[in-house]
Amino acid sequence: METALTALESSTLSRIREAVTAEALEAVRVEVLGRKGQLAAVSRDMGKLTPEERARVGKLLNTVKTSVEAALEARRAEFEAQALALRLDAEWLDMTVPAGGTRPGALHPVSRIQQEIEDLFHSLGFTILDGPEVEDEYHNFDALNIPPDHPARDMQDTFWLEGGLLLRTHTSPVQVRGMERLGPPLRMIAPGRVFRNESVDASHEHTFYQVEGMMIDRDVSVANLIFFMTTLLTAVFKRQVTVRLRPGFFPFVEPGFELDIRCLICAGEGCPVCKHSGWVELLPCGLVNPRVLQASGIDSEQWGGFAFGLGLTRLVMMRYAIDDIRWLQSGDLRFLEQFA
Repeated sequence: METALTALESSTLSRIREAVTAEALEAVRVEVLGRKGQLAAVSRDMGKLTPEERARVGKLLNTVKTSVEAALEARRAEFEAQALALRLDAEWLDMTVPAGGTRPGALHPVSRIQQEIEDLFHSLGFTILDGPEVEDEYHNFDALNIPPDHPARDMQDTFWLEGGLLLRTHTSPVQVRGMERLGPPLRMIAPGRVFRNESVDASHEHTFYQVEGMMIDRDVSVANLIFFMTTLLTAVFKRQVTVRLRPGFFPFVEPGFELDIRCLICAGEGCPVCKHSGWVELLPCGLVNPRVLQASGIDSEQWGGFAFGLGLTRLVMMRYAIDDIRWLQSGDLRFLEQFA
């Protein structure tokens, strides 16, 4: 009987270890420890033994029962731990994940400043015009008095497409289309995306945004140009800014000027944005070249005007102290969420 008890203990412990479900474990318990189980049968047969045998078998029976019960409890605890782990995995919540539902969005900083400029010029009586980003050579170059041998037509600056088409290098073609369609007197601005075949760095991008404007009327002078440009910069930066006006050559204006703004990133001390010069080229401008007026069917003897091209992307960088133009096209939500 003692040999049978030892064998029963060994086989039972093995079955407990191999049980893969709580139900299988319970079946082992009932079969071995139940009222009609194998240990109960051994206990009933002990009456047939001598007193000395009963003492030995009884002690071994208790030892086996204790061993089996401990093994059952340990295996049961393993099942409970596994069940708890599964439940926790199913119920686990990552508190760092943003809450569900609609997340509040925000305008891109370029869109925000563009809307401010549109509102400003609309209040000054200007019309907001738009045009195609894929242009023809006439509207992008010829009608703006840019000759065929001008460097701007070189592949270093222009993305040429098939059939003589190109990605517009400025929004000036919209001015040409505006003059052709509306005629004088005319006040208009043309905000939009433009493309240049340039090397990308902290202050240059192949894709960026401009706002070009034009006023065609009688007796327009440089004084009118300076007034509108000063009004624009004061409204955008919400304060007076330091500017300088220096001569510049552009085929579509005569005389032409470069309006620079003291770098607001480094306060004129020098940084990558201003190429360590302390100044940022912001606003080429001038009086409209008579040839540009004549190309659009406007009598340059009766009408004159001014035109300007504002680097909208650089203006955004100055407004928000952004030190690298590449952030604006990056699509990085960490950057964009700052403007929410």
